[in-house]
Amino acid sequence: MSIQSLTATQLRQAADLKEKIESLQNKLAALLPGNEISAPKTAGPAKKKGGMSAAGRARISAAAKKRWAKIKAAKLSVKPTAKPAAKKQRKMSAAAKATLSKLAKERWAKAKASGKKKL
Repeated sequence: MSIQSLTATQLRQAADLKEKIESLQNKLAALLPGNEISAPKTAGPAKKKGGMSAAGRARISAAAKKRWAKIKAAKLSVKPTAKPAAKKQRKMSAAAKATLSKLAKERWAKAKASGKKKL
């Protein structure tokens, strides 16, 4: 029989019986403190599991600082090398510029003569 099929009076009776059972269990537990009856546990504050002591955290922090100090010291001891000198750009002679200019003008003259607007 499911709870949904019970009538309101039956549900009320079941609730009353449950309250009586809980009160009797509490009375019995008060009389016999060594023999506690396992009642359904209510959700209380969760226990904190594990954790680390302050001394443990301090040791880990000190070790981390020591590692970083070693790394930073190694970086400071290595001096940055100078950049290699940039290659000197070649300069074109005036005669070479004149020759190239002359050839370009000839190409454009030929293209314009054939009616082109682009090479």
